[in-house]
Amino acid sequence: MKVAPILRALSEANWRGVLVHTGQHYDVQMSDAFFRDLGLPSPDHHLGVGSGTHAEQTARVMLAFEPILVKERPDWVVVVGDVNSTLACALVTSKLRMQLGTRLAHVEAGLRSGDWSMPEEVNRVLTDQLADLLLLPSEDARGNLVREGIAETRIAFVGNVMIDTLRQQLPAALAAGTPARLGVEPGRYVVCTLHRPSNVDRAETLAPILEALRRIGRRLPVVLPLHPRTRQNAERFGLSGALDELLVTEPLGYRDMLSLTAQGRVVLTDSGGLQEETSSLGIPCVTLRQQTERPVTVTQGTNRLAPWPLTVGGIEWACQDALDRYEISSTVSPIRGWDGCAAQRIVAALAM
Repeated sequence: MKVAPILRALSEANWRGVLVHTGQHYDVQMSDAFFRDLGLPSPDHHLGVGSGTHAEQTARVMLAFEPILVKERPDWVVVVGDVNSTLACALVTSKLRMQLGTRLAHVEAGLRSGDWSMPEEVNRVLTDQLADLLLLPSEDARGNLVREGIAETRIAFVGNVMIDTLRQQLPAALAAGTPARLGVEPGRYVVCTLHRPSNVDRAETLAPILEALRRIGRRLPVVLPLHPRTRQNAERFGLSGALDELLVTEPLGYRDMLSLTAQGRVVLTDSGGLQEETSSLGIPCVTLRQQTERPVTVTQGTNRLAPWPLTVGGIEWACQDALDRYEISSTVSPIRGWDGCAAQRIVAALAM
């Protein structure tokens, strides 16, 4: 969702973009659906690193990416987000910077949760330290970088490239009719996504979340596109029965997920991207985490954090509070730079 508009903007500006798919997100069905929905070309290079520990994934990406970088010798390596692939490619680029003359740009720079138990926090902080150009999705990220000693000359505000994709895809997503296909009425259901290891890898954390969803589902249908990790753990912990009262689907492609989100009454999630998308759409969101690296979605958007630590009652309360504020949320003003033009500003920053 972040790469597709950047590739289009590069092409429009007569830059040659080389697409490298590391294969870290290795579910073939999910990956193919996203490429199809977003109109992405086939990758120029597919590293196929697959699953593994954080160290294994990072090392495999580094080993596979280095010869590609040496061969292509690009002006810029542009990395997005905060996954292991982001840091791995940043490390390789930084070590070959002098030899190749290649510079490193980080899209979504400056986001911070303050939670060092999250692998993503480690990835984003280290990538920002290595990058030549730090591209901010929101102005609140600037202070994080300045406090870490990063010079203002390396920082450029560009806005949120995720919203470029959302705006480009929204008409087709609404026309897809995903809610009707799933048997729910627009504005009369709850969407939930759940995949973060801190929520799903232990029975004592997963059980209360699923019980809360089951209770919420007695008032409004809860649609749960089930991440493979969450499904496996629910089965392993003997919690599959809690899913019976929910509308469980297979993981959805981007367009179907956007169709579902844009027409829902409220979203419960531990995903970063959905916090942004719901704020842009004016859909109330409850984030099932202790903190968020996207505080602008709370201060200026429609997001709120569920009471921590997560409990059945706390999640129920937060969901009901979001439902009660539905009409207020639908009139939220757009966040600066979340206007569908971030990719053009990214390419302009690369050209400077």
